[in-house]
Amino acid sequence: MILTVTLNTALDITHRVPALVPHTTHRVTDVIERPGGKGLNVARVLAALGHETVVTGFAGGPAGEVLRGLLAPLPVRDALVPIGGTTRRTVAVVDTATGDTTQLNEPGPAVTPAEWSAFLDAYGTLLAGADAVALCGSLPPGVHVGAYAELVRRARAAGVPVLLDTSGEPLRRGIAARPDLVKPNADELARLTGAREPLRATRDARRRGAHAVVASLGPEGLLAVTPDGAWRAVPPARVKGNPTGAGDSAVAGLLSGLVEGLSWPERLRRAVALSAATVLAPAAGEFAEEAYRELLEQVAVAEHPAAA
Repeated sequence: MILTVTLNTALDITHRVPALVPHTTHRVTDVIERPGGKGLNVARVLAALGHETVVTGFAGGPAGEVLRGLLAPLPVRDALVPIGGTTRRTVAVVDTATGDTTQLNEPGPAVTPAEWSAFLDAYGTLLAGADAVALCGSLPPGVHVGAYAELVRRARAAGVPVLLDTSGEPLRRGIAARPDLVKPNADELARLTGAREPLRATRDARRRGAHAVVASLGPEGLLAVTPDGAWRAVPPARVKGNPTGAGDSAVAGLLSGLVEGLSWPERLRRAVALSAATVLAPAAGEFAEEAYRELLEQVAVAEHPAAA
């Protein structure tokens, strides 16, 4: 079983419009609602890949009820912890003429100390049956900034491989707890290390405590620095579409590859193919299956000797 943690779950709402023009009224052509938050997106992709997946985190209020209702028919187990606050919403507006997406993210509900304590109890129980865990996304108000560091340490104590995908101070503190893998994007990596050059920044991030670092470079693919070597994985061509959730699909590719015992090049190939296929899908947490199969054969993975 793979466990994904989304402390700041969301009800994702995607609007599609013929063209997004500032200061005007728009007629929406399509509306999609999905259970969201990075870890939930990861879980849906993992389930589509055939992995038993459990989601945990927080959900509450009317939006939380809708989110759990949307989760119910999916092949993932809902172990979300109820809270008194209302789950946030995220709104993505997709310009169908250009493929560009404008994203509006609410901050999330305040979590009380008692609710955090209840989550820690549930997390400990779930770790006992997990083969790997992904800690994903932002922290909701009320959860202390070192929360991910605490969850990393608990996973390590339980002998469960842990992937961390967050940003800012939670990433800085979490990486010091020595997760097995972190997956920052280029901006998150630059804010963490102060370096804009991807190789230098990735190596610096690994020195800060992570066992391995996989940097997401957007349409330029992934750069991985690991104890076993370093690699660049690049898609065959730039794809146009909605990039929301592409990084989460990459996390699913890396985590599923870890559990299946794939080599690093194969994990990276899967992660890049899933990420690109997600850009072609209508909403986060989904990927275009036929495109994924084609891309899997086309992704180029090369060893990066300069990072050794």
